[in-house]
Amino acid sequence: MSATRVALTGATGLIGPQLLEALRAGGAEVTVLTRDPKRAREQLGEVEAVHWDLMSEAAPREALAGRDAVVHLAGEPVAQRWSAKVKQAIHQSRVVGTRNLLEGIRAADPRPGFLLSSSAIGYYGAHGEEPLDEDAPPGGDFLARVCVDWEAEAARAGELGLRVAQVRTGVVLDRSGGALAKMLRPFQLGVGGPVAGGRQYISWIHTEDLVGIMASSLEDERWSGPINATAPEPVRNRDFSRVLGRVLKRPSLLPVPGLALALLYGEMAEIVTTGARVVPAKSLVLGYQFRHPQLEAALRSALGS
Repeated sequence: MSATRVALTGATGLIGPQLLEALRAGGAEVTVLTRDPKRAREQLGEVEAVHWDLMSEAAPREALAGRDAVVHLAGEPVAQRWSAKVKQAIHQSRVVGTRNLLEGIRAADPRPGFLLSSSAIGYYGAHGEEPLDEDAPPGGDFLARVCVDWEAEAARAGELGLRVAQVRTGVVLDRSGGALAKMLRPFQLGVGGPVAGGRQYISWIHTEDLVGIMASSLEDERWSGPINATAPEPVRNRDFSRVLGRVLKRPSLLPVPGLALALLYGEMAEIVTTGARVVPAKSLVLGYQFRHPQLEAALRSALGS
């Protein structure tokens, strides 16, 4: 791995611990930037953890100086009911947080060479049948606007001489958190099924492939700009439900009305009731070999079944 010294934000989130493990396995020295260094060390084990409150201050330049790369995953969780306050926190944690990270990078000497910033396929908004590669235009809904502003802030690192990549993450298959963890309970109770008619696409990715794509971007300077982190074959919600039911050996036929999700989650339900058929064009062109390209095998791996 060419990035032998890495600064990492969001290390205690869904992806952070697994990325940290992969970086260490590749011989990298990792510095974690976190609001709570004590908690981070308790969760992650022996790790260099430096305090940073992303909303109130520039990132500490001493934790960034001389690093080969910075991986920025921190942000307010999206998977919660959206009030006006929560929506503001989702937006500001990404835009202001990235801006404060860049202030630290600007002050660092020597500066890192690469910024890998998280983003999401929410960038594209709701779409129908057409496959969407990295050149597709953004949507106009709340999450799309968040992603556009987030990516624009990260892109400013290019003005400081850094290579920049923004990883647009799909629905992550990981039983410990994210969308899959929320889906499991109703299926386990035998009341899972297609949502809002089930025709909308789910653009999914196994955690190992998300980490693999991130690691590849650290190793290879050809990786830059927006990168769709999704498996090669998105599936419709009804097909996803059918395969998940088969893996869990539970029924998967009970339809879930979109209105029911809207009552439960409010505006955030749009993530589930609408969809986009996102394809990882750049990863495939650059030769990334997916470990889990097929949904059923990916779900069995993620769920340990």
